Amino acid sequence: MRFLLRASLAILLLAAILSAIAFLLPAAAHVERQALIRKPAEQIFPLVNDFRQFNRWSPWADYDPEAHYEFSGPASGVGAQMRWSSEHPNVGTGSQEITGSESNRRVDVSLDFGAQGTAKAYYLLTDTDQGTLVTWAFDTDLGNNPVARYMGLLFDRWIGKDYERGLARLKAIAETGSLSQSAEQQ
Repeated sequence: MRFLLRASLAILLLAAILSAIAFLLPAAAHVERQALIRKPAEQIFPLVNDFRQFNRWSPWADYDPEAHYEFSGPASGVGAQMRWSSEHPNVGTGSQEITGSESNRRVDVSLDFGAQGTAKAYYLLTDTDQGTLVTWAFDTDLGNNPVARYMGLLFDRWIGKDYERGLARLKAIAETGSLSQSAEQQ
């Protein structure tokens, strides 16, 4: 009986320590990747400002070719919306809406993953001497949920590779008009 009491106290103490540590972890997660595309922003912007173009370069489009997509609102720019549903765990169900659009410079997106929460993303197009530097970023508030804060430590690993793959595909489409083999394989 004494062993069970000590084991229970040890488990409670460990849970308390892990919970306390969680509140020292960041309350938000940020993921960001960049790619230099050797084309002017005017040729890239329509690909990120129109959800009907998204699956041409999306890193998630190939996970489930049977995924269902619905589009609403304007064809592009502020108010354009896309909903998706898939049985594939890497795709899932959710929606995104363009909430800000500055021609050839920036697109802001609001994401809703249902029970998994909400997030914000943006595409930033910066002119350089070599072309356009495209930044794709993701931000989400983890709140006061200790489990979410621990999970937040993994977001860069989980999402970063998909963002890299998507930017490689976007680069291939913007520079050549179609996906290269290397962009398809990433």
